[in-house]
Amino acid sequence: MSHPSEAGHRPPRLLDRVRATLRVRHYSLRTEQAYVGWIRRYIHFHGLRHPNELGSSAVVEFLSDLAVRGRVAASTQNQALAALLFLYREVLGRELEGLGNAVRARAPRRLPVVLSRDEVRRLLAQMNDPEALVAAVLYGAGLRLLECLRLRVKDIEMERRQITVRQGKGNRDRACPLPRSLRAPLIEQLEYARGLFDRDRAQGHGGVELPHALIRKYPNAPYEWAWQWVFPAPRHSRDPRTGITRRHHLHPSSPQRAVRRAAAAARIPKRVSPHTLRHSFATHLLENGSDIRTVQVLLGHRDVKTTMIYTHVLDRGPLAVESPFDKL
Repeated sequence: MSHPSEAGHRPPRLLDRVRATLRVRHYSLRTEQAYVGWIRRYIHFHGLRHPNELGSSAVVEFLSDLAVRGRVAASTQNQALAALLFLYREVLGRELEGLGNAVRARAPRRLPVVLSRDEVRRLLAQMNDPEALVAAVLYGAGLRLLECLRLRVKDIEMERRQITVRQGKGNRDRACPLPRSLRAPLIEQLEYARGLFDRDRAQGHGGVELPHALIRKYPNAPYEWAWQWVFPAPRHSRDPRTGITRRHHLHPSSPQRAVRRAAAAARIPKRVSPHTLRHSFATHLLENGSDIRTVQVLLGHRDVKTTMIYTHVLDRGPLAVESPFDKL
């Protein structure tokens, strides 16, 4: 029987080590949850054996099973691979070789769903704030949903008509246009957010969450107006990492549901999500004559090939080609 003092000094469990390593490297909570989920699934797949007892062949077997029996998408299999590579390299200190033998899931080539300008108007007309304003910003500036929800007061520059996206996909910052017609609605939204901020301060609630270790560098920043969310949540919630109860930003599920309901109400016969508005932003820019490189920068794409897909859905047909039938 172990002594109580010995029990208190047991090494941390594997998944706790994974979480700690992810947090040291500033991975997001969503990535942490996804990686831990895949690693747990990998361990159960191999009969609860410790990953240190397994090697490349075990990883190949797991990934192949996802593709063959699970029929997962290529992006899903890639995420599982990334989680396992992180486990072995960063947590267990091992390099894996021979992973190219795994059966890879096929990545289907799909064209993005794009709304016409009239469909965008009809969609927004069926929505109410704050979700309507979120959707308008997605279309007006080409933001991803989480990029929009994570905007802070200091990221909105009214005079310069610019929105700054901090730590977007790939941990890159970029500047996006702030449409003139959204200036007044955003000012009204900031006034609403200011009211919640003043009330929280008066009631002594915890300040806003800061990225990474900025709290040590700027200890007063969580209580400063410039760092507050542009789209704050209506209620307080408990931070799953720190346990602090504070006001987070609007949850992604809220605008997601609102967009789906609005598309149905507007009788738009397409599968519409918040990301559809970003696709529409890019396509309409190209239709208006913007060059592909400019659109690439605005969207924050690392490779122009990613942006090129929008040339296949212009209003002049695939690759902007007009059918000879129209010349008859």
